[in-house]
This record gives sequence, structure tokens and C-alpha cells, in this order.
Amino acid sequence: MGSWKSHVRGRLQQRDLTEKVPYLGVFSSLSQLEERFEVRQQFLDDVQTKRSERGGGEVGENTRLLQLQLRESEHLAEKLSQTVSDLTTVLHLKEAELQYWQSRVSHYRQEALTLAKGSNTLKATLSEFEYTIECQSKELAALRAEQKGLKEASAEALREKEELLQRWMEEKSEEADRLNKYNDTQERWQRLAKQLKKHLRKETG
Repeated sequence: MGSWKSHVRGRLQQRDLTEKVPYLGVFSSLSQLEERFEVRQQFLDDVQTKRSERGGGEVGENTRLLQLQLRESEHLAEKLSQTVSDLTTVLHLKEAELQYWQSRVSHYRQEALTLAKGSNTLKATLSEFEYTIECQSKELAALRAEQKGLKEASAEALREKEELLQRWMEEKSEEADRLNKYNDTQERWQRLAKQLKKHLRKETG
């Protein structure tokens, strides 16, 4: 019992020296050592029980230690076999999980490629739309400039029309005035001619 305690104490001291954080993992190490001690104690009890049942003579200390080590080795072999079996199961699960995630990654990579192609297509379409909009903007600007010129020309033609109409009205008014003056002159000449004829008749009569 004393040697076991010394062994535990030495392991704990060694761990305290090597660990960055003191006493980290002490309980797990202690649990492993206790389990190992219980297994060895159980094997030792079994060996002594079997020796008592057989009624054999005294067995040497070396033989007993060899039997104890043999039983311990068998137990460790069983534990290692179980551990290997568990690890194999975990490995298969991890391989299946890895294959699943690889398939997911492949799927997402394919989706990414498809989205990249779609993005390139959309970029090309957007560039075409931008070019079309630029051309239409230039055409619209040209049409607006032409429309402005036509409005200015229309306003100029309307102004010239108003001026021509005004001049024509003035000319017609002047012509009417001349015609009225001419008519007045004719009427005066006619009255004067009547008066002269009338005066002549009186003189000749």
C-alpha cells in the first residue's frame, strides 16, 4: 500500500512540474491509478483464492508477480481490444461524416460555380443594359436639342408671321386710306364739274 501511495505522490509531483497550470488533470490521473490498483488487487485476490482452493504449497513471490502481471496484461489486452473496436467504430463514423461533408462541400462548390456563372451572365446583361441606356440617353439629348431648335424656329416663324400680318394690315390700312382719299377727290371733282356745268348753263341761257 505504501509503495502505491508513493507512486501516486511521485506521479502527481511530476505532473505539477510538467503542467503549465498546476494540478490540471490530477483527478483524471488519480482515477486511472485507482482503477489500475483495484484491478491488480482483484487479480491478486483471485490468485490467492485459487492457490488456497488447490491446497498447493507455497508459491514463490516471483511466480505470484508473474501471474499478477499476466492477468493484468490480459485485462489490458481486453481493454485495448475494446478501445480499438470503439476507435474503429468511431473511425467508420468519422469517415461516413467526412464523406457526407465532402459531398456537401462538392454540392456547395457546384452551387458556387453555378452562381458565379449566373453572376457573370448578369454582369454581361447589366453592361448591355448600361450601354443601351447610354445610347438612349444620347439619343434623347439629341432629340431634346432638336426639339429645342424646332421650338425656337417655330417661335421665330410665328414672330415673323405676326410681323408680316402686322405689315399687311398696315399696308391694307394705308391702301384703304389712299382709296378713301381718291374717292373723296373724285367726289369733289364731280361736284365741281356739276357746279361748273350748272354755271355754264346759266351763262349761256
